[in-house]
Amino acid sequence: MPSFAMLIAWLFPIVLPCVLALSSLRRAPSGNNTVIIQMFEWTWDSVASECTDFIGPAGYGFVQVSPPQEHITGTQWWTDYQPVTYTLISKRGDREEFANMITTCHDAGVRVIADTIFNHMTGLDSGVGVAGDTFTHYVYPGIYEYQDFHHCNLTSTGDIEDYSSRAQVQTCQLDGLADLATETEYVRARLAEYANDLLSLGVDGLRLDAAKHIAATDIANITSRFSSAPYITQEVIWGAGEAVQPSEYVGIGDVQEFRYTSALQSSFGGGSISGLENLDDQGWISGSQANVFVADHDTERNGNSLNVNSSNNAYVIATIFSLAHPYGTPTILSSYEFSSYDDGAPNGGVGTCSGTGGANGWYCQHRWVAFTGMVGFRNNVGSAALTDWVSPQSSQIAFGRGVTFYILPPHIVVDPLISIQESAGFVAINDASSSWTTSFTSSLADGSYCDVISGTSSDGTCTGFGFTVSGGSFTATVPAYGAIAIHTGAKGTGTSPDPVAVTFAETATTTWGENIFLVGSISQLGDWAPASSIALSASDYPVWEVTVSIPAGTTFQYKFIRIETDGSVVWESDPNREATVVTSGTTQTLTSTWR
Repeated sequence: MPSFAMLIAWLFPIVLPCVLALSSLRRAPSGNNTVIIQMFEWTWDSVASECTDFIGPAGYGFVQVSPPQEHITGTQWWTDYQPVTYTLISKRGDREEFANMITTCHDAGVRVIADTIFNHMTGLDSGVGVAGDTFTHYVYPGIYEYQDFHHCNLTSTGDIEDYSSRAQVQTCQLDGLADLATETEYVRARLAEYANDLLSLGVDGLRLDAAKHIAATDIANITSRFSSAPYITQEVIWGAGEAVQPSEYVGIGDVQEFRYTSALQSSFGGGSISGLENLDDQGWISGSQANVFVADHDTERNGNSLNVNSSNNAYVIATIFSLAHPYGTPTILSSYEFSSYDDGAPNGGVGTCSGTGGANGWYCQHRWVAFTGMVGFRNNVGSAALTDWVSPQSSQIAFGRGVTFYILPPHIVVDPLISIQESAGFVAINDASSSWTTSFTSSLADGSYCDVISGTSSDGTCTGFGFTVSGGSFTATVPAYGAIAIHTGAKGTGTSPDPVAVTFAETATTTWGENIFLVGSISQLGDWAPASSIALSASDYPVWEVTVSIPAGTTFQYKFIRIETDGSVVWESDPNREATVVTSGTTQTLTSTWR
């Protein structure tokens, strides 16, 4: 198969002027960085540092930060979602720190989306906000009075009870939260004033929390008053038979498509992934208008999505899929460990990461090797169409992301445009319990490519696996509950993924009922998810051992964890351990002592 480069060399003297003249016909990756990270509960200063240290260099497009306005006091995460005033003081920081974060992230090439709450104020009868402002349920001095709220008499409690009733959904209270009368001129103007204040500080986008509980006409009126045109994504949770539908809001901005989240939970949670090819044919929001995610801060808690503790690496390979498939604008949740629904951020909200994982209770999913590799994949393929789809069984899929080039042949008067299909990337995902070895057909040009799931490309060398495409195909082994991905922006030579039996020997003193587990940055070690960690045995106590099959040449990070009798998890202290699997030989032993 001739490559695009060979054809261009042949036709260059003839077609270059025509190609330039007809450049509007050339469909190519945009190169824009569009992946969003939801930096859930991170302080402004820690977001700023992470933008500089990692997020910008890694190629992410946006950070979505927690609501910045004054809210009720309390350690629970949901206190951020009960506004008291529009003063920019919250648990995350003050106005100056918020503004500095925006500037710092912009300097790193990262745009900022602020989570905003237009639907309601607090749910408490009275109290004091984190900035010291007092309130009662329907009186927020200097901002809102009793007449600025809906006072629902459709239910006995004043709260929403029937989601098939549009009036209840959009005028009754959501879980007792004082519901703003967004159809009134004063409330609309006040909300627009708050949004314009955020925009004046450089905010690039707004997430509209609980948008479903506000009539679309009200939101359209409010957004029409904005001083600029930010990116907008709206939380409109779909429900079967419900009166308010996500389609009502697409004229305002993107809509968060929760049916996508549910479909991935079902498909990667033990169902079939073979039906995920044509997502724009599902009757959902169009992919060009959808904001999608595998999990967000609500769904990881309420069970309506996969999460880091999902079995069989499902959360990781579903996220790989979401970054590979062209449907929607993807958001990756970067969150923290929690033992109860209400738990707020650890470490005082100061987000901390270490290498390719988290520290001090933070997961830092946005640093996981597979995720950063797929961010580069998505940036490289841009809006290219899905191609070369194959699914030999319900738990295995592979596909390319193609680019169509148009070339005028020499006899332009009588000949049509020549269309050349050439892939910019290819991904294979294996949701089965055994490895998948096959020869994949791809439109990628011949050459050597780095697998961005297992490593990166550096000076022509792959830090992880490498694959060679020849004559439109390549052979690969996809690990059980794993994936591989290659693209034209990550070329190089790497080792073949032949397995090495790596023995981990950890000396650790425990009490009766405690056990030691292994977890790390690659799929074979659970991708940092404790629920997917590997148990060690102590036949020669206090030395705990386990042997894991890992492809040769793989560089990875890992830690040992201790699971207590009550099920709680204790991690080894930082930093992460790091190792590279040998490229010669079939066995390797890594010894260490608990720290």
